[in-house]
Amino acid sequence: MVFRPYPGVTIAALIATAILVGLGVWQMQRLQWKLGLIAEVNGHMTAPPISLDQALKTSADAMQYRRVALDGRFDNGKEAYVFTTGEGGEAVYHVLTPFLTNDGHTLLVDRGFVPKDKLDPVTRVSVSAETHLVGVWRVPDAPGAFTPLPDTAHRIWYSRDLKSIAAADHLQLAAPVLIEADATPNPGGWPKGGQTVVSFRNEHLSYAVTWFGLAAGLIGVYLAYHMSKGRLRWD
Repeated sequence: MVFRPYPGVTIAALIATAILVGLGVWQMQRLQWKLGLIAEVNGHMTAPPISLDQALKTSADAMQYRRVALDGRFDNGKEAYVFTTGEGGEAVYHVLTPFLTNDGHTLLVDRGFVPKDKLDPVTRVSVSAETHLVGVWRVPDAPGAFTPLPDTAHRIWYSRDLKSIAAADHLQLAAPVLIEADATPNPGGWPKGGQTVVSFRNEHLSYAVTWFGLAAGLIGVYLAYHMSKGRLRWD
């Protein structure tokens, strides 16, 4: 075999190939991280609920998707509503209600969603008695740059902005989290709980294959170019 590579082309090809392979390796590392995250969340969702005291001893982020058991009462006079859309594109509202635990803590509970005609609390059955509930511990995303400002006159928000909602009612939350109530039916059927969504995009393997494929393709082009110039041949 005779191979007389062009120095400049070779250096450029080596650098580009190294970058492409590096990106592929990085995506494989991200794949392992994502698989570990999915396994952790699935474990949290299937584990028995823990007490609020146990939850508060752990960082809020580490508690993501853990089920928590609470005992106390709803402060129904301070409901807040988060606008979203239902499966058919219709307007629905998540009902966020302060929950006062028996040991003196306050948390916001997402009790589930209601349609627009059930937004007014008088159209629903109020829960004022002491309540035992199980919900999922969530750290919601912060409002985005394009999130509309809340309609405070009607207590409607367009993101689960806990800081803003708590400030509007002078609430001191025990943790910057939202407890998403499970699917236990509420009196009268509304709100409908059990709305926790666990969904993680995991396309890292396809990205890795793409980067490795581009690296292999670049090597093929490099060799074919030298063959076309007579600088690579098998005698």
